[in-house]
Amino acid sequence: MKRQAVITAVAVGAILLVLVAAARMMFVSERDALLASIVVLGIGIVTLRIAALAERERARAAAEATRRQLIAAVSHDLRTPIASLRLLVEAVDDDIVDGDTRRRYLATMGTHIHSLSAMIDDLFELSRIEAGDIDWSLRQVELALLVDETVVAMQAEAGAKGVEIRAELGDSPLPARADPEKIQRVLFNLIRNAIRHTPADGSVTVRAEAGGDGVEIEIADTGDGIPAEERERVFDAFFRGGEDASRPSDGAGLGLAVSRAIVETHGGRIWLAPAERGTRVRFSLPAGAG
Repeated sequence: MKRQAVITAVAVGAILLVLVAAARMMFVSERDALLASIVVLGIGIVTLRIAALAERERARAAAEATRRQLIAAVSHDLRTPIASLRLLVEAVDDDIVDGDTRRRYLATMGTHIHSLSAMIDDLFELSRIEAGDIDWSLRQVELALLVDETVVAMQAEAGAKGVEIRAELGDSPLPARADPEKIQRVLFNLIRNAIRHTPADGSVTVRAEAGGDGVEIEIADTGDGIPAEERERVFDAFFRGGEDASRPSDGAGLGLAVSRAIVETHGGRIWLAPAERGTRVRFSLPAGAG
């Protein structure tokens, strides 16, 4: 919109200059030149109004398209677990299953309920971040300690899948100004995602180092990696890559979107780094005082 306004203003100004020059050269009366100038100004104002209306209409259409896509994605992710829960409840209620099967069904129901709860929490968190409705507790944080603490906490989950997880941290302090709870959530999201996509006997490595004007953290795995045509969209909410490859059965496709929102709110950025094998996710945060 600003670009369009500048272009229109320049065009109107140029036309007015031409009119003034023409009036002097052709001895047109000042009254006629003034009327012509008023007409040109009127045309310019109308053009700006039309451009503004068109811009608002495009923004409204884009917002509506995003809303429809979000509703469709949420509906899709709700349909499967709800249908499964309904069938499981009916099976348990009919008393047609034995005790062991009933316990297995109840455990499966708990998994679906946990998945639905996590998706709702992520949706709520994402909407609050995008609306600026969160009070961020920013303070001096030593990221090396935060990374090490998070990796230790994820050891059991990685071990259950046969995946090795380790932290590679230097000896230098890595201070950053951040909300430690939110940054730890980013770490949990990225590490958990890496573990999901790494086969048994694979590894996940978390690195932290000074970079540019801040601190950079990397989560690298030895999984199958992400196809080139999908790399630009992996941080979009509900992105579905390939044949649902990027949507694991226990995830709703919101973890990376939430992570991006948190990192960008801190003034950092998140991206996929080139990798010869697997996936390397990196994010940066502004440095704190040393």
